[in-house]
Amino acid sequence: MTQHDVRGVGIEVESYGSEAAPAFLLIRGLSTQLIQWPDVFVGGLVEAGFRVVVFDNRDCGLSAKFDAAGTPSIQDLLSGNADVPYTLTDMARDTVGVLDALEIEKAHVAGISLGGMVTQHLAISHGERFHTATSIMSSSGAPGLPTATPEAMASLTARADDPDDREKVIELNMKGQRVIGSPGFPMSEEELRSYCERAYDRCYCPGGSARQMAAVLTDATRADRLSEISIPFQVLHGSEDPLIPLGCGEDTAKRVSGAALHTIKGMGHDISDANSPHVVERLIAFAKANAK
Repeated sequence: MTQHDVRGVGIEVESYGSEAAPAFLLIRGLSTQLIQWPDVFVGGLVEAGFRVVVFDNRDCGLSAKFDAAGTPSIQDLLSGNADVPYTLTDMARDTVGVLDALEIEKAHVAGISLGGMVTQHLAISHGERFHTATSIMSSSGAPGLPTATPEAMASLTARADDPDDREKVIELNMKGQRVIGSPGFPMSEEELRSYCERAYDRCYCPGGSARQMAAVLTDATRADRLSEISIPFQVLHGSEDPLIPLGCGEDTAKRVSGAALHTIKGMGHDISDANSPHVVERLIAFAKANAK
């Protein structure tokens, strides 16, 4: 893995496959790291002939942290009064900076959850850098959309009393993943524990998660700009997503002219070994149908 200076922000990047192959850029969701893309997900794209680029979003993993900005409280986040040290637009610019650092002129891009929101910004404002864009398990952020179940929202905001208590943090994160995970593609206990342990041991940064959430909650104009997208765009969403319900994905697709919507039956709000092939199949088909 390599750290790149992206407009003054250190971004951790990893690349798989031939550098000569068409690039596929993947963007993770809230507080999750590049190591949390399943091997079968990345490997499926590489085997299909793509160069896969993954990275840690700012304030997560091994990328730069914004601790000096402080940590907004859960109450401030939910009331919309949190200070915002950066925006989703800034995170989209980070993504373009990753392409610049790797000297990639144009790529396919797909993002999950928060990463899907960043993908929408990329398609709106930086479409010339992308062949296709895919928003996965995400939302336009428009008012009045279906909301998370109480259990899913609680899992998103839950924090261990002691961030240094490794086992309690891991157990809490495992509990949260069980709530938002895919009933049709359940993770095994071994996969789930490994997913949470590796993330904690590499970097646990609850302050970064709160600041990323502040960027999401204050991004108020994205929905109205989705009609500006002119590149091939698709939406993938799970039928059983308790955190960002299917109606949010349906709304996003309706706002983008010509967008394709694919619902994955039984999928919740996660990318696992079991559901990866279903998502990757859609990404490959869409990319190859719009290859240039």
